Amino acid sequence: MKRSLLVVGVSAMLMIAWSIGRVQGQLEQVNAQEKVLFVSADQANFHDMGQGVSMAAIWGDADKGAHATFTKFVPGFDAGMHTHTNDISIVVVKGAYLYKDDAGEKRVGQGSFLRVPGGKKHWSGGDAKEGALFYEESSGKFDSIPAK
Repeated sequence: MKRSLLVVGVSAMLMIAWSIGRVQGQLEQVNAQEKVLFVSADQANFHDMGQGVSMAAIWGDADKGAHATFTKFVPGFDAGMHTHTNDISIVVVKGAYLYKDDAGEKRVGQGSFLRVPGGKKHWSGGDAKEGALFYEESSGKFDSIPAK
């Protein structure tokens, strides 16, 4: 009987501690969302992702979930035909993001917006002379799945 009470007591304490930690984590997220966030692409800390792509996190984590990044494609970058699990929205800051799907081709230039639905088979790349610098946002983690 004493052992059962001890197990129940320890379990209850663990659940309470977990709940407090979870609530604190949620409050931190809410507080972070309420703060003004300013990031300049010129001052962003870009990381080489390989094959002509570099990314700078603005908020979130592209490897884990919802996120926003500044992304650069080197001139002439070719991502090949692929899909993404989650919707991706971009706004081009400099150069041009090249996009192609079954409906045709688009040259997404400076100041232009493009939304690619998750699962949509497409090709993308960077302008041959300038490459592309764009703001990218998604409600889920980033992936690029080669098309079959």
